Amino acid sequence: MKKIPLWIKLVVILGFGYLFFLRPIPYYIERPGGALDLNPVVEVEGAYSEEPGKFMMTTVEILQATPFSYLFQFLPYNDVVTEAELFGEIDDYEAYNRLQKYYMDSSVHSAVVAAFDAAELPYDLTYNGVYVMSVTENSNFSSSLQMGDTITSVDELRFENTDEFMDYIKSKEVGNTVTIHYERDGVENVSEGQLIELEETGEPGIGISLVDQSTVVTDPEVTIHSGQIGGPSAGLMYSLQIYSMVTDSDLRDGQTIAGTGTISDDGTVGPIGGIDKKVVAADKEGATVFFAPDDELPAELKEDYPDYKTNYEVALEAAEDIETDMVIVPVKTFRDAVDYLENLDPVAQLSSDKDLVCLIAA
Repeated sequence: MKKIPLWIKLVVILGFGYLFFLRPIPYYIERPGGALDLNPVVEVEGAYSEEPGKFMMTTVEILQATPFSYLFQFLPYNDVVTEAELFGEIDDYEAYNRLQKYYMDSSVHSAVVAAFDAAELPYDLTYNGVYVMSVTENSNFSSSLQMGDTITSVDELRFENTDEFMDYIKSKEVGNTVTIHYERDGVENVSEGQLIELEETGEPGIGISLVDQSTVVTDPEVTIHSGQIGGPSAGLMYSLQIYSMVTDSDLRDGQTIAGTGTISDDGTVGPIGGIDKKVVAADKEGATVFFAPDDELPAELKEDYPDYKTNYEVALEAAEDIETDMVIVPVKTFRDAVDYLENLDPVAQLSSDKDLVCLIAA
């Protein structure tokens, strides 16, 4: 029998290794990420918190699967999702990252507002323009505008809010030409095009979905160094870090406190995805308390989704499963979290509150 040359064997081995270990496939792995200390992230008036203990934001790690890593789904708290499940209607990873950055920027904005309102400190809101969430295929601006752009003016007119912007567009007629000034990555651009008839309303429009883009200016000045982390789920923990710093209150009392949840300007805490994985991440970093959104399903939807579980319920199940001593605390508002921390005595609270007795996993 003719001997197979060594170089052919090496090519076969390397080829197999690439196909099995390195070749990406259209699936993604979601698994516990990190629990990140916010002390070096949140800066108030040029200074960082030096109080003992720390607040931590928690993350879910997402990595594109290979045939090898696809098998991770059989490990605890590792899930496989398809591209469609992860990206939704977004058609590329770059657009997905832009959207996640917007969510992070928005959560930072709301965290500052919620914290300053709770601290009864003043702030100013500056309207920057219209943030473009998506552009329809039939829009005459589809070749120029993209998700993440901020429209600053139309026909040289600047507006005080999005309602004024929309009223101006509605005052025009389908087919009218408008000139749009917009910013992308700090660079101003100009585009001209005709208005179309919006399918949903029959009114003239640019053909975009949009939200307000504004900046909050505070005294003392708050700067958040979020880096490459995206998404809205750090809002609650940012607001706690900011509040404790601007009020000079030692809410942590030396403890390591983690959590998750979106935050609205009015302090409402909203649900997020992957909270079971975030519980795992927080436990690995030694957190003693974990705040979980106690979201309730609207009454009209409970019948349609009888198996729905709140973030808090999912977090509690994960805590029991991994047998952590971390206390899982349900919160509906920012004030719920502050009230808990201002009275932070886990042993006393657990003995006196029947709803919290079950929070320490055996």
